[in-house]
Amino acid sequence: MLTIRLQRGGRKGHPHYRVIVQDSRFSPTSGRYAAMIGTYDPHTKATKIDTAKAEHYLSNGAQPSPRVAALLKSNGVKLPSWVKDPSVKAKSIRNVGKLKRNTP
Repeated sequence: MLTIRLQRGGRKGHPHYRVIVQDSRFSPTSGRYAAMIGTYDPHTKATKIDTAKAEHYLSNGAQPSPRVAALLKSNGVKLPSWVKDPSVKAKSIRNVGKLKRNTP
């Protein structure tokens, strides 16, 4: 199965990511990928994605990671119905008893 994920590059403390299409059996650090469809710089929030390639791989069943799904959605790529909405996050409180409002 193909996945669309981020591959880290850049120097220590200053990452720069490639948006790649890769077989899910390999890790992003292996260097083996099917296609590079864009880049993402988290410091400037600049994204450059080839939307035609992204739509092609999504229509053929490639599963995007949650961060990549959010990037694709912000760049105007229409996500299939089976992709989970990246903007919805389930928040939970870990230690409810330690909250100030719950202390006597």
